[in-house]
Amino acid sequence: MTPPPADPSPADLRAGAEDVAAHLPALILAAERLAAMVAPGAHGLRRAGPGEDFWQYRPAGIGDGARSIDWRRSARSDARFVRDREAQTAQAAAIWLSAGQGMDFTGGPDRPAKGGRGAVLALALGMLMLRGGERVGLLGEPPRAGRLQADRLAQDLARPARAQADGDSPPPGALRPHQRVVLISDFLTDPAWLEALLGQAAGMGVTGILLQVLDPDEVTFPYDGAVEFRSASGGMRHDSRDAGGLRAAYLARLAERQDWLRDKAGRAGWQYAMHRTDQPPQDALSGLWLLLGAR
Repeated sequence: MTPPPADPSPADLRAGAEDVAAHLPALILAAERLAAMVAPGAHGLRRAGPGEDFWQYRPAGIGDGARSIDWRRSARSDARFVRDREAQTAQAAAIWLSAGQGMDFTGGPDRPAKGGRGAVLALALGMLMLRGGERVGLLGEPPRAGRLQADRLAQDLARPARAQADGDSPPPGALRPHQRVVLISDFLTDPAWLEALLGQAAGMGVTGILLQVLDPDEVTFPYDGAVEFRSASGGMRHDSRDAGGLRAAYLARLAERQDWLRDKAGRAGWQYAMHRTDQPPQDALSGLWLLLGAR
């Protein structure tokens, strides 16, 4: 029987804290730069709709009845104006980033690991939503608004607790009714948990986005000759003398998995998107931002 692990010493705790702190500024800086590139000066997902807060005046158009005209504002000019109110967003947003060991994979030193790219995207997206007064949190944690919440998100994303296996899943019971959820993973391991979660989400009025983050080597399978394939956790291993001969079957399986993700997402009222780590992160963030804004 294996004895229980000893409690960490003060020195171990300090070393761990210093390691986290060393990564935190870089993550925050990267996320802030990315958010500024996608939506400089953004004010969240603001749009006209039912609500109490004034948003803007706009010229009256076809379909605007007399009741919608702001006659006091219109009296100051020759045009008629409508007083738009800002839509109230009662939903909270939740972000989940896979901590599976497979997310540590990178096919080359010139590109980030999938987990690192996912952390930057998750934090940048959270920052954009927080700027607009949205309540945001990691899935399973209480969603909050404000600048301090951005710091909390950064701290949690900078020190993820890696799972023991290649893949993982959100904590049970993490969904809340009428949330908007963004799940970030490579979605390459057993997807049974995801099918169950999407079924639960559909019954709770939860909508969201599946963002599949992949290394380009996982998309193109550029291997030839004798190659030993090992999973990140060491749980799977395969020796091949002709890796190139596996390419067609691998690409077919990948396409099948992506079709499955797209189909399951659509049936639950969700969206699916894929991002490669050799592509600009602002492309992925822009896509997420547009999909959230369209909901």
